[in-house]
Amino acid sequence: MKYAKDYMNTPRTIKLESSLANVLTKIIDEKKSRLLVTENNVITGLVSEKDLGYFLLTDTTERNLDEIPLSEILKKIISVDEKTGLDKCAEMMMKNSIGSLVVTANNAFIGILTKTDLVRYFTKTHPDEKTVGEYMSPYYAWQYSDTPLYKVVLKMIDERISRVILRNHDETPVGIVTFRDLFELALKQGKYEDVLDNTDPVISVIFPRKGFISDSGFGGSTKVNEIMSEDIISVNYDDDLANTGKMLLEKNINGAGVLSGHGNIIGIVSKTDIVKAVAFLK
Repeated sequence: MKYAKDYMNTPRTIKLESSLANVLTKIIDEKKSRLLVTENNVITGLVSEKDLGYFLLTDTTERNLDEIPLSEILKKIISVDEKTGLDKCAEMMMKNSIGSLVVTANNAFIGILTKTDLVRYFTKTHPDEKTVGEYMSPYYAWQYSDTPLYKVVLKMIDERISRVILRNHDETPVGIVTFRDLFELALKQGKYEDVLDNTDPVISVIFPRKGFISDSGFGGSTKVNEIMSEDIISVNYDDDLANTGKMLLEKNINGAGVLSGHGNIIGIVSKTDIVKAVAFLK
């Protein structure tokens, strides 16, 4: 078994006094899904893409992004010693429902270990040992493709899920919308103070983040098929889990649909499911 130090990487940091506008810019420019937060050059917390996205989608205030302090969405860090086995690291991630651990040596921060790092470890060291069907999640959320965007967003928020499969009314899967899709849309819209509200020509603007969960803003006037991806990445129930992990890494996605022998989607396999496999390795 490898240790945390063997697969950790060097994270990017951001100062606690930063605004959400600063966080968004850094995440986009550096293509990182999480940043460690420093106060007086000491690591004090963490901000993830997912936490940031949920905040952007649910915040109902009318502040500009540069008026919102990072402290409002700061999360506590959970750390492990550099010699902690990767199976134990995976167990901690699953137990605490988190996607990363800060790695320390002699009580000093030296790196960060993420779900992606654990997936990379599994793909390199455990080929042809586990199948997708052993670890996939049989439940998957779905909506009809002509559903208003705000209803899909509310479902994702309420169920704390990051992807929804979209069907037509013949019950055939036709696309997928992911948290990342919404997050990117939020970033594009959130750089501006106002967006058009088509419901009232007199009151022509609303704050963009309110629009995602509002039936009177663009969340109500936009159908989810207008922003969905028609390319549903899928794997077979009997496929090798390590090869599936490699595919997720290569395509830079967090999950894929799982197909039965008849070609029907019967579940989802995600990086979290592969982390679960690592947790059970002995």
